Amino acid sequence: MSSKSPKSSASTSPAKSARRWPWVVVALGLIGLLAVAALALWAQEGFFAPYPGTEPIIGTTTGARQLTIKSGSGASQILRQLEEGGVLADALLARLYLVYRLGDPPLRAGEYEFKDNATGPEVLAQLIEGRVLTHKVTIIEGLTLEETADHLTRSGFGDLETFLAAMRSPALIHDFDPAANDLEGYLFPDTYAFARGTREEKIVATLVRTFHQRWKHKVEPLLARELSRGIRMGTPTGNRELLILASIIEKEAGATGERPLVAAVYANRLTRGIALYADPTIIFALKRSGNWDGNLRRKDLRMDSPYNTYRYPGLPPGPIASPGLASLRAAAAPADEPFLYFVSRNDGTHVFARTLAEHNRNVQRWQRLYWSRRRAEERRAKASTP
Repeated sequence: MSSKSPKSSASTSPAKSARRWPWVVVALGLIGLLAVAALALWAQEGFFAPYPGTEPIIGTTTGARQLTIKSGSGASQILRQLEEGGVLADALLARLYLVYRLGDPPLRAGEYEFKDNATGPEVLAQLIEGRVLTHKVTIIEGLTLEETADHLTRSGFGDLETFLAAMRSPALIHDFDPAANDLEGYLFPDTYAFARGTREEKIVATLVRTFHQRWKHKVEPLLARELSRGIRMGTPTGNRELLILASIIEKEAGATGERPLVAAVYANRLTRGIALYADPTIIFALKRSGNWDGNLRRKDLRMDSPYNTYRYPGLPPGPIASPGLASLRAAAAPADEPFLYFVSRNDGTHVFARTLAEHNRNVQRWQRLYWSRRRAEERRAKASTP
C-alpha cells in the first residue's frame, strides 16, 4: 500500500520568499520618498516660502512688523518670539536651519523691522547680521555742547549726564586739538541714524568722527589752496583757531552766502588788532556761568570774561558752538573784501561797511529807525484793537 506525504501549510519555499523582498523594498522606498516629499513641502511652506504673517502693527511702516529682541535672549527663545509675532511660520524649522545649515551663529538683540512676506532665511540673515531698525536725529548748526547733549536725550537716544560726561572729555579730539578741554565745537551738525540702545559714547564718537571726515575732505584742501595763494588776510591757520572763528561765524551769519563776508570782517579785525565785538561770545559766557536768560543787556558787554570780545581783542579761548561745513569753509577762505563792520537787517541778512561812519549810518537805519517804526506800528495796532 503506497502513501504520499502531505504538504505543510506553514512552510514557504525560499524562491517565493526571495521574490517578495524587492516589493517590500520598493514599498518602503516609496513611503520614504513620500515622507521626504512631505517634509520638503512642510519646509517649503513653513520656512523657505514668503510668509505673510499677521497684519502689521499699528504705527509701523506699511507691510512690516517691528519686534524688539531683548539682550541675553537665546536662539530658541528669539525664534519662538518671531513665530508668535507673525514673522516666522515655524520656529522649529528655523532652528533646524540655523543649526544644521548655518552652523548655529548667534542672533543679535535689538529693535527690528521685518518686511512682510519675508522668507525664513531672509529673517535669519537680518538677525545674524544685526540689521536693526535705526532712528534719525538731526543736530543743527550752532548748538553748544550742552544743547547737543540735551537734544540727543530729548530725542530718546540716551542719558543726559552720560552724554555730558562723554562730551566733556577731549580724548577724541586730542590729536587734532591738543589744547581742547572738551568737545565743544567738534560735535558735527548733521542728520544721523542710530539704533535704540546705542551707547552714548558711541554716538558722541560718531559725531566727532564726522567732523574729522568733513574737515579732511572739505576744509583741508580749501585751506591749502588759500595758503598757496597767499590771500589769508590775517585769518588764523591753526586748527583750533580756525574752529573758534568758524563757531563765531556760525552764530553771527544767518544766510549761508554771507558767511565768507562775516569771515572777512573778523579776519580784517584780527589783522588790525581790533576787538571782534561779537555778541555770541558773550552769550556763550553767560550760558556757561548759568546767567543767560535770553536777553543780552548793556551791562553784560562789560562782564569780565575771556569770552567777552568787547573787552579782549583777538579770538576767545575756545569755540562757542559746533559750526557747520559752510562756516568752517568760510573761516578757511574768507571773502576778499575790506569790510570791518556789519549790522543786521532783521531778516537774517546783514549790511556790511568799510568805515565806522558808514556803519553808524547803517545802524541808524536798520536798528534805531527800524525798531522805532516797529514799536510805533505795534502801538497803533494795539490802540485800534477793540
